[in-house]
Amino acid sequence: MNIKELHTQEKPVSATSLFKSELGNATAIQIMQGEKLKEHITKTPALLICMEGRVIFENENGLKETLKAGDYVNIESMVKHWVEGVIESQLILIK
Repeated sequence: MNIKELHTQEKPVSATSLFKSELGNATAIQIMQGEKLKEHITKTPALLICMEGRVIFENENGLKETLKAGDYVNIESMVKHWVEGVIESQLILIK
């Protein structure tokens, strides 16, 4: 299978469960060019990995990272953050 195949509709932002267990989970996220995963907060630390494309990750503490294929960022719990697609992008979120 391919990560892109998990997103069956051309939504601006799409999130689909990739893997779940009692210890954690992984979510496949697709962000289209120029679209934004709106501001939100996670209650648990997370890891965001860019598999394909390019996105800009920002948080309320002033962190701004451009992620391209193979790049990742640790997401702090209880810190507001958001992600913008520079080009069509495929990401994996691990919690």
